[in-house]
Amino acid sequence: MAGVATVSIRAWLANLSQLVVFPHTVFALPFALIGVFAAASGWPSTRVVLWVLVAMVGARTAAMAFNRLADLPFDAANPRTAGRPLPSGRLRPLHAWALVFAGGGALVVAAWQLNPLCFALSPLALAWVLGYSYTKRFTAASHLWLGLGLAMAPVGGWLAVTGSFALPAVVLAGAVAFWVAGFDILYSLQDVDFDRRLGLYSLPARWGVSKALAASRVAHGLAALGFAAFAWLVHARFWGILAVALAWALLLGQHLLVGNGRLDRINAAFFTANGVLSLSMWALFTLDIITRS
Repeated sequence: MAGVATVSIRAWLANLSQLVVFPHTVFALPFALIGVFAAASGWPSTRVVLWVLVAMVGARTAAMAFNRLADLPFDAANPRTAGRPLPSGRLRPLHAWALVFAGGGALVVAAWQLNPLCFALSPLALAWVLGYSYTKRFTAASHLWLGLGLAMAPVGGWLAVTGSFALPAVVLAGAVAFWVAGFDILYSLQDVDFDRRLGLYSLPARWGVSKALAASRVAHGLAALGFAAFAWLVHARFWGILAVALAWALLLGQHLLVGNGRLDRINAAFFTANGVLSLSMWALFTLDIITRS
């Protein structure tokens, strides 16, 4: 019986992880850490890093769980998403709501532990990332809304250290916003017909595939410029310049992979390329910063 219970607990935890797509934390968290290290101009305090980790994981957990609740009717009707934990019945809405409150609470507590400005801004940040879940119902700018949500990561990391805004963090946030918007447009190519049938406002559904691909290229071009501007503002040297060059190559690679809507390569373009981009940016910029401190 104990073995059965252990298997059930593991399956439940696996479903919770799938619900919030935990591996996708690699998109925002590395940029929060870049903000932390850049603001500290070297090694930050362990305390700050730990509370930033709590805040980031909490915010993302709350946002993803809430998104799955808001999109439950759509996920159940879409063959691509019908097997997810909530529409398939492997988890109940109560489980998702528990994650929303636990994650949101973790964000607010972590922000309170960091400094007064972080604490004051935490409800606004939470409202923004939760509000994203409804944007595709009324605006094709939902991709940029998502991008701005993840763009809070580098600003939040910087604020955690200094308690004040600064141009490098804002510039990196802009780059992250366009980077995320660009790859979210690519990801939404999978649901063009479904979104049109239900009247949802994804960019491919509203503008068509070719125009959406063009918009994604423009967004990624702006992201590339933003990454370079950030490197210049923080006086990056070899490793920082290498980080930007690699990011440019990975952005270009996404569009070469997907081409004119080659959906069989979406997962490689979406998760693999962007996961490598964020992790390599974090590793190389951190190395650049600490070797200059």
